[in-house]
Amino acid sequence: MSQPPFQKGRSMDRVCSCGGAHRFDRRHLFGMAGAATLLALSPYPVQAAYGEYEAMVLACIDPRMQEPVYEYLKKAGLTGKYSQFTIAGAAIGVVAPKFKSWHKTFWDNLAVSEELHRVKRVIVIDHRDCGAAKVAYGDASIATPQAENETHRRALAEFRRELAHRHPKLKVDTGLMALDGSMMTFS
Repeated sequence: MSQPPFQKGRSMDRVCSCGGAHRFDRRHLFGMAGAATLLALSPYPVQAAYGEYEAMVLACIDPRMQEPVYEYLKKAGLTGKYSQFTIAGAAIGVVAPKFKSWHKTFWDNLAVSEELHRVKRVIVIDHRDCGAAKVAYGDASIATPQAENETHRRALAEFRRELAHRHPKLKVDTGLMALDGSMMTFS
């Protein structure tokens, strides 16, 4: 049995055009007002999905690297100015033959980010002790610091060549991050 509309002391259930039932009562309205206030007081400006952003960041999914990558980008003054694509191995996930089925997904995503966000550059952050490097190129690829440097140097160089071919207007920064967040850059 439905209740009469606007009956004092009772909430109303309405169905919105999106198909969900929503309860409109004082608690709900106060919650909406609180959310709007928090959004207005946010230290970061809220931007639409369209607009100009500085970069697309390609990084690894390794949980150990989430905080160091974030801190690196924050120190670079990029908070709120980049989109991010995370995939096992970062550049290795995009260029290694072992992960060939993943390549198209990244390049399609970058094309959309370039179209929607008008990114100016791609920042690629590979990392040390990367399991994806081992899977893609074998144990010897990361057995010593020199081998690890060479493995990432080659993958990042291949990424830069592919980017220049597919998106010649985009700039690229590439680096190899240690687990402590320190960065070795490659050009």
